[in-house]
Amino acid sequence: MTINLNSVGMEKGQKYETIITTLDDDNTHHAAPIGVTCKSEDEIICKIFKTSKTLKNICNRKKFNVNITYDPILFTLATIDNIPSKYYNQNTLKNIDAYFKCEVLKFKESVNNEDSLRKTEAAVIIGKVKEIQIKNTYVKPINRAMHYLIEALVNYTRLEIVNKQKQEYYLERLKESERIITKVGSLKEKEALNILKDEISKKGFNLQDQ
Repeated sequence: MTINLNSVGMEKGQKYETIITTLDDDNTHHAAPIGVTCKSEDEIICKIFKTSKTLKNICNRKKFNVNITYDPILFTLATIDNIPSKYYNQNTLKNIDAYFKCEVLKFKESVNNEDSLRKTEAAVIIGKVKEIQIKNTYVKPINRAMHYLIEALVNYTRLEIVNKQKQEYYLERLKESERIITKVGSLKEKEALNILKDEISKKGFNLQDQ
């Protein structure tokens, strides 16, 4: 079977929000929301904080599973480290759109300097995809850029119908959307952002002043 991450909607260079599942030393399931970047058709990259159980499990086992889903409950439970065993099917999650199994190719030391977060030690993991299972023909992994673009469009429509204080609030939110789209968006999302910024400028607003 040919391994190609395009089959689950992933494009080279794009980052997607997924849930990574691993096994603890005692074979207890563990899940965490992790951003995964598609490196090639059969390789992915992810950065994981050194204090996390996910990284410990990956270091021990040298393998992990990447679950693709839009389920808000699963993402929430994974974030608060509380996915009950009933949600698991072996070492993947039930009722997801797809998953793929990875083996570790390489570990790299890293320091997180993102945004306003304090410096935090992390590890960059390059994983080799060994198996892909598609549960939903229309599988599409989450990329935050599209969600931020929609939010930006909504905020744009409100700029001229609110007072100055609210305008400043919406411009700040638009600037945050710009930051995320610039960071993780596709060429189309970035093009859409530029179109929107031109329209914002035509209305006399300037995101750079925020």
